[in-house]
Amino acid sequence: MFEVSRFPYLESRVAQQFGMDGHQDWLHGLAEARSEAALLDLLAKAAGELGFDYCAFGMRLPLPFSNPRTIMVNNYPQAWQLRYQSEHYMKDDPTVAHGMTSTRSLLWSEALFASSRALWEDARAHGLQIGWAQPTHDLKGVASLLTLARSGEPIAHSEYQANSQKMHWLAQAAHAALSNILAARPDGAASIRLTEREVEVLRWAADGKTASESAEILAISERTVIFHIDNALRKLGAANKTAGVLKAAMLRLI
Repeated sequence: MFEVSRFPYLESRVAQQFGMDGHQDWLHGLAEARSEAALLDLLAKAAGELGFDYCAFGMRLPLPFSNPRTIMVNNYPQAWQLRYQSEHYMKDDPTVAHGMTSTRSLLWSEALFASSRALWEDARAHGLQIGWAQPTHDLKGVASLLTLARSGEPIAHSEYQANSQKMHWLAQAAHAALSNILAARPDGAASIRLTEREVEVLRWAADGKTASESAEILAISERTVIFHIDNALRKLGAANKTAGVLKAAMLRLI
């Protein structure tokens, strides 16, 4: 996953879209954020500058396959956070469902929440009446959703037009920032280092080759192939070769 600070063209284009040097302060902050709390603080400031009271940012990781990990930070009222969790609203939230399959910007509306009336009415009762959601997806299969919300005026067409690019870039920067935070941790993807030989044997395994066939292709012994596969599985934290190949592929390590 790229870092904003490593891509000057992204930073300069974001600054151009926002049109003010002041916005670069929190953009630089996103690039340097080292925790979810720091990320949320910066996103809250950006939301305020865009005219919103609240922000929420969620990321769904592709692993583990059986129960993909979801990370969420937000500054919604505490009462709403507890209500959302206790009612398990995430499974009924149409903006979450949209974010899993699309990168198109989405505005809250009664029509959008037609099949989730309880969620819609409950959110409005907690002061969350107007919302703007922007999903982001990357090549590693990671999806995220940035939502800005307020209880004030509806989002006019002129506001949407003026801020759509800003919202898009903010969501991208937040996605990159959280990806970097997670990757930098001891159990993150960035900590997994496969040797060239380990990559080779996993690639051949991914193509359906047995250890014996891989040994013949690579001109090494079958015992050596098994040795490298076992080492790779240990690094990946995988229980077997199939799981290891899948995880390595999802992490773009092979």
